[in-house]
Amino acid sequence: MKRIVIIPGNGGSHVATDNWYPWIQAELQKKGYTVVATDMPDPVAAHMDIWLPYMESTLKMGEETIAIGHSSGAVAILRYLETHRLAGAVLIGVMHTDLGFDDEKEAGWYKDPWQWAKIKENAGWIEQFYSTDDPFIPVAEPELIHTRTNSVAHIFHDRGHFMIDDKHPNETVFPELIEVIRSHDKGNL
Repeated sequence: MKRIVIIPGNGGSHVATDNWYPWIQAELQKKGYTVVATDMPDPVAAHMDIWLPYMESTLKMGEETIAIGHSSGAVAILRYLETHRLAGAVLIGVMHTDLGFDDEKEAGWYKDPWQWAKIKENAGWIEQFYSTDDPFIPVAEPELIHTRTNSVAHIFHDRGHFMIDDKHPNETVFPELIEVIRSHDKGNL
């Protein structure tokens, strides 16, 4: 049976309580999956040199792992795929540049060129979710990733950054994620 690892975004997100993270964990566990969902070390700044080793040594992400990443967590999955194989990846609200923010630049994710061919080679599959009304990430960011990775893109116009905020108070469930997992792993769902 495949393992599913949920990687939250930076800013201090708590996987046990924030956004749709606890809901997706519970739903996938009901379906018999082993789901790893823990707060990341260095959760506010999300430095690459801390997160990538943690993903390998503590989260033990490998060829039987489906990784679900939100925001910086999705960026982390892309970088992880440059050197590691995963069964599949779901990228939610992802970007490929620091967007001119000093804290994003300092985190280290964007200093080296992206190895798109390696990412595609190491991922069994990649699906993306993004919304045209995302207040943080311009739509050109995930669209370029979609083009470079040949991912399946799920485009919304009313989900913001897929997190609870004043405009999106009900971002506590994410049934479309269940459908993505189901489409790739029919034997378990």
